[in-house]
Amino acid sequence: MTTNHDDTDAEAEASTDGETERTDGDGTPTNDDRAARTPGGGAAPEPQPIEPAAPAEFGLVQAWWGDGKGKTTAAMGMGFRAAGHGHRVHMLQFMKGGADSVEGVRGEYNAIAAVPGFSYENAGHYGWHGLLDGSADDEHEAKAAAAFERAEELVAGAADADLAEPLPLDGDPEEGVHMLILDELLYAADRGLVDSDEIVALAESKPEGLEVVLTGSHAEPDYLDGVADLITNVRKVAHPFDDGQRARRGTEY
Repeated sequence: MTTNHDDTDAEAEASTDGETERTDGDGTPTNDDRAARTPGGGAAPEPQPIEPAAPAEFGLVQAWWGDGKGKTTAAMGMGFRAAGHGHRVHMLQFMKGGADSVEGVRGEYNAIAAVPGFSYENAGHYGWHGLLDGSADDEHEAKAAAAFERAEELVAGAADADLAEPLPLDGDPEEGVHMLILDELLYAADRGLVDSDEIVALAESKPEGLEVVLTGSHAEPDYLDGVADLITNVRKVAHPFDDGQRARRGTEY
């Protein structure tokens, strides 16, 4: 009897752990078998308990700028995603000390307080710099300068921590975080409250495993070219504010 070695070899190659792979009529693996070989094994994602964990691939600098809505929202979305994996996240906000156009409550702060491993602090002065809203521009400048010093302290704390290891979810942020969101820092630079060269120096001084997310500014932060690994322009096509719509509870705050 003659044995067809080619057929035998093909059957052996199609077998994995003793099981023969199912194929469609054209010889390609079935959808079920292709899905089983994906990182998720073909299973639908399900919620898991949040336990401290170290990220495997953090360490980039991101910049989100533009005249469209969603820069802070995108940054916080990544923060929630990272915290959901057990990574330590902290958000330091510049320029957002409250304004008379919104209520004294923030839905994002309530949500952050409910998520282990995610913390925030607000370093803004009430009102908006450069507007006749009763706020003092020198106070905005002082707040922004103090906030930037705080940012440097947080980056230094991350440098002293072992970011390759899990961090306590309830730990002080100055003792190390895996992701640092500096919200509206680019806007503070846009307004001349923070020097752009200092932002570049901060980004270049960060430890290897720290993910830094910068947001703000309607003007392109070209000083971050070659410094930031990801730069996204959030462009406005239409915005209800242009038609006189005020900030809405649950979408803008």
